[in-house]
Amino acid sequence: MSLGGCIILVAVGAILAFATDWHMESVNLDLVGWILMIVGLIGVFVFRSVGRRRGLVPPANRTTVIEDERDHRHI
Repeated sequence: MSLGGCIILVAVGAILAFATDWHMESVNLDLVGWILMIVGLIGVFVFRSVGRRRGLVPPANRTTVIEDERDHRHI
């Protein structure tokens, strides 16, 4: 799941938990909202930890060329 998907889960969960007043017989929408928010936050933390690990991989060996901008003419 991507970071965007995790954020959407948190947003939908917050809407269900805090902004709705629907009542269903067999489903507690407040609980479903809290569960979605928790799953979304876990996803965000997992995504960040995986991204942090990928950042630790050293880049491929590349040669850096630095060009000297100074004028080499002798006066």
